[in-house]
Amino acid sequence: MEKQHDKKEKKFRINYQLMVQHLPFFLFLSGLAVVYIYNGHYSDKIIKSISRTNKELKELQFEYKTLKSEVMFRSKQTEIAKAVAPLGLMELTTPPVVIKKNAGQQ
Repeated sequence: MEKQHDKKEKKFRINYQLMVQHLPFFLFLSGLAVVYIYNGHYSDKIIKSISRTNKELKELQFEYKTLKSEVMFRSKQTEIAKAVAPLGLMELTTPPVVIKKNAGQQ
């Protein structure tokens, strides 16, 4: 019985010595695991940020195109005439007259 107990104790010492001997390697692996998990979370955060920015960019592009078409529509001659009609302004029906200055007159 004493021999079995000695063998178990000796086996335990060997295993304990191996664990202590390889402790720096286990700590290194643990550090790598922490960095790997952090990298995964960081990349998810960046991907969400990029997705949110792309969505905002598409909304702004749509708003730009809408406003541009509205400005183009309002800058038509007929639309301008409708807008200034309440002010009493009307379109010219006759062509403008060119006034020339003679060289001898001041």
